[in-house]
Order: sequence, then C-alpha cells, then structure tokens
Amino acid sequence: MPTSAHESRAASLRGPARRPRGAVALLTGSLAYAVLTAAYVVANRATPQPGASGRDILHHVRDEGTAIDLGAFLLVVAAVLLVPVAATLSRLVRKGQGSGAAATTALAGGLLAGGALASSAAFAWTLGRLPEESPTALARALADLSFLAGGLGYAVSFALLAAGTCLPARSSGLLSRACATTGLVIAAAGLAATLLLLVFGFSYLLPVVRFGGTAWLVWAAFALARPRPTAPGVDA
Repeated sequence: MPTSAHESRAASLRGPARRPRGAVALLTGSLAYAVLTAAYVVANRATPQPGASGRDILHHVRDEGTAIDLGAFLLVVAAVLLVPVAATLSRLVRKGQGSGAAATTALAGGLLAGGALASSAAFAWTLGRLPEESPTALARALADLSFLAGGLGYAVSFALLAAGTCLPARSSGLLSRACATTGLVIAAAGLAATLLLLVFGFSYLLPVVRFGGTAWLVWAAFALARPRPTAPGVDA
C-alpha cells in the first residue's frame, strides 16, 4: 500500500531511538529535588501558620531551632539543584525547536525560583537565630519575608519555568498534551497566586504550585528521558 510504503520510508529516514542529551541528568535532578521538597515539609511540619503572632513565632524558634536550621539547609540545596534542572530544560526546549524566548523564560524562571528558595532559607535561618527576648514585630517580619520569598516569590518564578517549557513543548510534541497542559495550569496558578497580596485567601494556590509543580517537573523529566527517533546525522 502507498501509505505503508510512505511510512516505511519515513521510518527508514529516522536515526536510532536515543535519549536527548542531558535527559537522564534532568530526571535525576528532578527526583532529587522532589525528595528535598518532601524532606523540607517533614522537617518543618510544625512551622506556625502565616497568621501566627510574633510571640508564637518566638516560641517556635526556641522549641524548634534545629528543625529551622535543617529546613534552611534543605531549601538551599534545593535552590542550587534547581539551577541545572532549569538549564537542562531550557536546552531541551531550544533543541526541540522551541523559540529562544521560551527557552530563556524557562531558564530565567528556574534561576528566580532558586533565588526565591535561597532567600526564604536566609530569612528563616536569621529568624532561628533570634533570642527569645527579641521584639515580636521583628520575628513576625522575618517570618513574613521567608513566607513571601519561598511562597509567592517561588510560585511566580516557577510559573515562568513551567510556561517557558510547556508552551513550545506542547506544539512541538516534546511533551505529551496532558503533561504540557498540566504544566500550563500550574503556571496559571503561580501567576494567580500574586492575588494573595490583595486577598490572602488566594494563598491556597501556593501549595498547589509547590507540590503540584514538583510532581509535574518529575513527570516532564520522565517524558523527556524517553528515547525518541532522530533524523540521521542529528545529534540529540
């Protein structure tokens, strides 16, 4: 049949199936990032809610100083790990015929997200150094800064990473439609989270981006690590 002959000829023009360069490193980094995220949640499960008083925060600092230090350490490691993950995603988007603007957006989003996590860790670590007799207003301010950096700052930055990856990947077939659409939903939630500055009720979007985004990142890394046919002479 002509159609079968055409398909056979097209298949013969493709090179052997291979994984894109850096895909295994991306998968490893994404899984490690997910583990660090889960470890941070466990280590800081007793963290006071954003509405807690300064006095409650100081009591938490006195009772959970080691957990605060461990949480800050995990955030910094996760922040550092996010940089090569974002760089690899950006390169794969560019190699997958994505626009330079999209690849740059993904990279910038990853760098900003890492910076947000590192800033949150710095504020939390500083908070953990406060003596119990410190002004409650200072404790409340440091807690708010840590929350805004690691919550809102991270969500908006991760939205750029997800959007920069999924917009071109959806049209090029680099990611499945379901994976790319999920990433775009995560990106929309991250951008919508800015509304918490006006109405704090929108803060429920922060864990959606943090944990949903981490799950999407692992999903995308698995998808990108699959071997795929390449054109002859093309270096994956």
